[in-house]
Amino acid sequence: MRVLIVKTSSMGDVLHTLPALTDAQQAIPDIQFDWVVEEGFAQIPSWHAAVDRVIPVAIRRWRKAWFSAPIKAERKTFRDAVRLQQYDAIIDAQGLVKSAALVTRLARGIKHGMDWSTAREPLASLFYNRKHHIARQQHAVERTRELFAKSLGYAKPQSQGNYAIAQHFLNERNADAGQYAVFLHATTRDDKHWPEANWRELIGLLNNTGIRIKLPWGAPHEEARARRLAEGFSNVDVLPRMSLEEVARVLAGAKFVVSVDTGLSHLTAALDRPNITLYGPTDPGLIGGYGKNQYTQQSLSGKLQDLDANLVNASLIDNNLL
Repeated sequence: MRVLIVKTSSMGDVLHTLPALTDAQQAIPDIQFDWVVEEGFAQIPSWHAAVDRVIPVAIRRWRKAWFSAPIKAERKTFRDAVRLQQYDAIIDAQGLVKSAALVTRLARGIKHGMDWSTAREPLASLFYNRKHHIARQQHAVERTRELFAKSLGYAKPQSQGNYAIAQHFLNERNADAGQYAVFLHATTRDDKHWPEANWRELIGLLNNTGIRIKLPWGAPHEEARARRLAEGFSNVDVLPRMSLEEVARVLAGAKFVVSVDTGLSHLTAALDRPNITLYGPTDPGLIGGYGKNQYTQQSLSGKLQDLDANLVNASLIDNNLL
């Protein structure tokens, strides 16, 4: 059985789709997936054993010059790739008009998606042959697992979902695996940031514990923040700019992670690494960290002592170290 997944972005949404593939693979052993995903996240589906072909799309980039000759050529290549295969099922897990109109409708096969009352954008449901009612008030991972189960005809497992990608990195762990923590300090919205003074205070508390701290970054302003956080501390490494797969290798070897609400926090969860995520305006009950050893601190303005307690209570660090 061959199925096309349409789940293009964001990083967290793409990662949240992986447990549904694991469910389907267990229910239908011969199933294979192709996956349409934004080019910036194209590495992620390839980490799951059930994915055969990744089809990158670049809607975000194409929109800047939609009718230019180079972009028109790229769009034609993409259309040809999507229409190459006749699929047993096409699952639009994005639920947006742009995904349905620009991608799902092009594919050959029976198209599944959420119905008018539960799709993220109701108009998207007009492009589906089979519409499924998926209750909104549940975590995004569970919504997607239910959509796959109803689309492919099996009962959704009651157990917690399994991303099934940690194994991909087990044989490539760093030599210092388990001896460092990663602080994911960067996010896209100002109201999701934790104050730099708090980060530095936490770094200071860990300065004599023997645990090194690694700070990744993805943009120049994030690198500048990382260097400000590290200034004056001997136990902090500002990492070089890395690919998503390289960052994943670093996360896979971490003793624990402290993060703000960002896509890399969801990657940490997918890699089964202990993680405390600091949430601001986002409701973690619906799109927060999902998986093993995931802990939440809801207030970004909360006292540092609350985070210290979470680190100890989650057994991420010994009580006598803080």
